[in-house]
Amino acid sequence: MRFIRKAMIGLAALAAVPLAAQGPVPAPTVKKVEVVPVPEAKPAQAATLSSADLEAFLDGFLPYALERARIPGAVVVVVRGDQVVLEKGYGYADVAKRKPVLPETTLFRPGSVSKLFTWTAVMQQVEAGKLDLDKDVNAYLDFKIPPFEGKPITLRNIMTHTAGFEESVRHLISNDPKAVMTLKRQMPLALPQRVFAPGTTPAYSNYATALAGYIVERVSGEPFDDYIDNHIFRPLGMTHATFRQPLPKALAPDMAGGYPDVTQKARPFEMVIPAPAGSLSASGADMGKFMIAHLNDGGGLLKPETAKMMHDFKAPGVGPLNSMALGFYEQWVNGHRAIAHGGDTVWFHSYLWLFPDADIGVFISMNSPGKEGAAGAIRSALFHKFADRYLPGAEKPGQVDEKTARQHAEMMVGHYVSSRGSFTNFMSLFGLLGQPAVSLTEDGKITVPGLEGLSAGARDWVEVEPFVWRDTNTGERLAAEVKDGRVVRWSLDAGSPFMVFEPAPAGVNAAWLNPALIFALGITLLAAFAWPVRALVRRSFAANFVLEGKALRAYRLSRVFAWLVLAAVIGWAGLVAVFSADIGSIGGPLDWLIHLLRILTPVAAFGLLAAAAWHLWLSIQGKRRWTMKLGAVLLVLAGLVLAWVTLAFHLYGFGMVY
Repeated sequence: MRFIRKAMIGLAALAAVPLAAQGPVPAPTVKKVEVVPVPEAKPAQAATLSSADLEAFLDGFLPYALERARIPGAVVVVVRGDQVVLEKGYGYADVAKRKPVLPETTLFRPGSVSKLFTWTAVMQQVEAGKLDLDKDVNAYLDFKIPPFEGKPITLRNIMTHTAGFEESVRHLISNDPKAVMTLKRQMPLALPQRVFAPGTTPAYSNYATALAGYIVERVSGEPFDDYIDNHIFRPLGMTHATFRQPLPKALAPDMAGGYPDVTQKARPFEMVIPAPAGSLSASGADMGKFMIAHLNDGGGLLKPETAKMMHDFKAPGVGPLNSMALGFYEQWVNGHRAIAHGGDTVWFHSYLWLFPDADIGVFISMNSPGKEGAAGAIRSALFHKFADRYLPGAEKPGQVDEKTARQHAEMMVGHYVSSRGSFTNFMSLFGLLGQPAVSLTEDGKITVPGLEGLSAGARDWVEVEPFVWRDTNTGERLAAEVKDGRVVRWSLDAGSPFMVFEPAPAGVNAAWLNPALIFALGITLLAAFAWPVRALVRRSFAANFVLEGKALRAYRLSRVFAWLVLAAVIGWAGLVAVFSADIGSIGGPLDWLIHLLRILTPVAAFGLLAAAAWHLWLSIQGKRRWTMKLGAVLLVLAGLVLAWVTLAFHLYGFGMVY
């Protein structure tokens, strides 16, 4: 499941990028852009996709990759037509017991690949005439989702991740079985804010997928778990697959352990609270049966015309990039169109690709993120290496002339906000701490360091047509939309047609705000610690303090609030650290801390601003030395920054949907 923890890891890496100012750069006239054709590469000869060749290929790639990444185990399944070419386990399902991965029975957590089952269920109900993809979903619900900008949400919006919901992690994942709740209870309880008009902006939403599952439950009259059992698992003979949490007793012994890495102990079974979005546990062999069904015109699950509707739909996107189908999303490689879905829980990392033109399906799942999140790079490398070997194709990229390419690259420089994020609650703070940035390499090419983890190798972005860049190592593209000489949004092929990046608004742009915040905290820290230090120095020299009366009270009050600010900062830092280590810990066990911090932070920030302003006014009025006035001015500036951050990133309030 593509949970926010993984996104935050990537965004944290972006925070280390040197800050680059974003400003308008005159856009060259498109008519003057010269796209130089590159000599066409000679098509490579495809290897024969046989069990023997495939096993030799995988054996030469995966064992070393897993060992290098410190990932305990993996399962890989490749199908063609209605046959399994190869299903094989690598490494361990249980490290302590040296229990190997068995593709027929060992259960992995495919995470958000689970969504494909939910979308299949939706399309079954469309076939049955019980659902309309373009109807207001309120017609199927027992609670109301208010319109946004006068527009309702439809199932087509939900299946293309354009419903407009902000990210939500409060009811997402937990180690506590008691956290699991019915969809009937969860859907109104966890309803996130909508921040984009439906159909306008891709923004991945686990909540919206769970909402689709709840709709299936309501119109079918069957609990969601029962529905999937009766209408997908049983027809396909998927005996080692379940959405149920905790696991049924018959399947529990087959569950692979999830590990931080191979050197650490297995972690508890993860409870995915919006179950239709990611609670599936399944063996590799059973995932192969699901792939075969979709490759064979629905394989008894759907009518051929319904499967075609699902697979071939192309939602609007950015330029020529991969786009959403209905539930699946595109992954073009070597001229071949794959429809796919990735999935990440905290400990399991998976991907499923179908190549309809070649009748091939590939599934991989690993039971650890590995060293420095290497699981993402491994599955990306598998996708490209598999395609290069069995589905080669000649690319015909052009190349924009060097002068124009440099100008376009300069237009891209700046900080951006991801559409997949939080905007109306305190979780938006994560967006500031790791705001994506585009900068330039020494030779004037764009670079986005936060994307490096999505690829097995370094990125080399070359502009192949106006505002479309191609990574020469993977063939993946990055494209931007430009209006009035400014970049208004960009996205990339690398598995994210459900997310776009837009220029960070001035008020929350990390280019200035992060340095300003560091300055403010530095001044606050200095003021807080200088207070007791100066008192000790005066005591040792038996000296009197120059301030008295109101001036002394203002001075002391400003220092008290400075200490409160530091306490709030320590609290937020602790919350971020705990959340980054275990996303499940934030939903419930730490509610008390969240409530406390959202009371303490505004009190401390605005209290510091008011007390520092009072201290400055009395210092000016009392004609104090310039050093005291300067200190007071700096503390007022610090208070202004801290108050702004408190307001802009919603570090206050009592709402518990976040």
